[in-house]
Amino acid sequence: MAKQDELVFLPLGGVGEIGMNLGLYGWGPAGAREWLMVDCGVTFPGPDLPGVDLVLPDISFIEEERANLRGIVITHAHEDHYGALSDLWPGLNCAVYATPFTAGMLEAKRSYERERNPVPITVYKPGDRFTVGPFQVEAIPVNHSIPEPVSLAITTPAGTVIHTGDWKIDEEPTLLPKTDAHRFQQLGDAGVLAMICDSTNAMREGVSPSERAVSDSLRSIIERAEGRVAITTFASNVGRIRSIAEAARDAGRQCLLLGSSMKRVADVATEIGLMDDIPPFIAEDEFGYIPRDKVVVILTGSQGEPRAALAKIARDEMRHVALTAGDTVVFSSRTIPGNEKAILDIINGLVDQGIKIITDGAELVHVSGHPRRSELQQMYSWVKPQILVPVHGEAAHLSAHAELAKASGIKQVPRLRNGMMLRLAPGPAEIIDEAPVGRIYKDGRLIGDLEEMAIGERRKLSFVGHVVVNVLLDAKYELDRDPEIITQGVPAFDDEGDAIADLLVDAAIGAVDSIPRARRKDLATVRESVRRSVRAEVNNIWGKKPVTTVLVTRI
Repeated sequence: MAKQDELVFLPLGGVGEIGMNLGLYGWGPAGAREWLMVDCGVTFPGPDLPGVDLVLPDISFIEEERANLRGIVITHAHEDHYGALSDLWPGLNCAVYATPFTAGMLEAKRSYERERNPVPITVYKPGDRFTVGPFQVEAIPVNHSIPEPVSLAITTPAGTVIHTGDWKIDEEPTLLPKTDAHRFQQLGDAGVLAMICDSTNAMREGVSPSERAVSDSLRSIIERAEGRVAITTFASNVGRIRSIAEAARDAGRQCLLLGSSMKRVADVATEIGLMDDIPPFIAEDEFGYIPRDKVVVILTGSQGEPRAALAKIARDEMRHVALTAGDTVVFSSRTIPGNEKAILDIINGLVDQGIKIITDGAELVHVSGHPRRSELQQMYSWVKPQILVPVHGEAAHLSAHAELAKASGIKQVPRLRNGMMLRLAPGPAEIIDEAPVGRIYKDGRLIGDLEEMAIGERRKLSFVGHVVVNVLLDAKYELDRDPEIITQGVPAFDDEGDAIADLLVDAAIGAVDSIPRARRKDLATVRESVRRSVRAEVNNIWGKKPVTTVLVTRI
């Protein structure tokens, strides 16, 4: 190892937030490092981003370094770890490594979304070892709520770093593999420089319940239900989909999948052999011919998504599928913060139809795929890292994880956030630089920042509406006719019942009349005067100032 060579870790997403995970490992001297990217995820927009489809990490730093980017390794096929890859890869154009399930999901997603740019994938399997530039990478099998998740052991001349990705310790998973304790112990015995570790459940004591316990609980619900059973869960949780289908089969019920993402995942899982021995799922148009006590529906919509299958059923908008009083809906999922209101609206719609609702807490119908505190301590004991870097969490999660690591005897637990470049070796762990970091937005087919996508203007429109005024002047710069007013998102009447559009016509006429005829030759002056007058009139009536567009034309 040359004296100036350094091993650094730089997160561009996922540290200080949940979602949008993207980490960079750099090896070499400052200014001439070679880079490895781990994961390339998205997060989802809230109501403060109207119209936005996805939120992506700002990768301007690594775009400038793309000549030195040796590859991207995806740990698993959750959206917050791989969802930005197809959109951002064209700006990077490097090798991508993924498991068979992740590769299948990328292709299925590309086909569904009609993406023009296929991402070439080098497929690896859990347990494989491969080389990416100066990085020796080993994919260590772990357990999570999706097929084929891995942790990565990344080895350089400075030492080995374990990037855990998402994981948990489940002794009775419904979908193998188990987390490979033996391999983690071997690596720990050989010496691990640093562990970059999942913090999602660092505030929760104990050990996460097993997925098998959830499977048993769902089986009991299906067996005792008198009517139809509909279970909504995360589409990517193949183990749970499989266990529900097995329980339905054993209870003498047929199973229906609803929701495009659910069907895509099931198709990919079937292609790689994860759905063997499961009876074929029925078609939607068969649903109405099956007795109520002989069917189970597995469907999307656990987060209250308005276009998902469950929301459509709650609104009675599906052509072939409906639920009736006495049926049961199970939310086999956790509520992602921010989705509470949407989920409650769906629950209320179902309850009004006489449908029984079961959520997590009432019965054991969901477990997290992330490690709680005792599982984190177990991993520490296996790996024995010199440095522990909490990632994959908001500030409270990262802080709780750091305190636990220190209390467990790990000496170096640096505080890290997105954009901070952490030197792992040589010497003690230390922040040595910062990189540009932020968010960009996918809106339809376009990607850009807040200003480029006009999101600020759109947000303003959602609060105050829009008024368009069309003014026609004749050859003598007099009004040819009354101005035309078009309003969007503005109340129709004032508090006395008068039409606001009529009042705005009067305001526009008054504005034009107040300008001396000689000055009306400057159409920009007319335009601005009318805009100010109309906007002020709306504010006087409504108390809000709409976005106002004025068109002035001389005939």
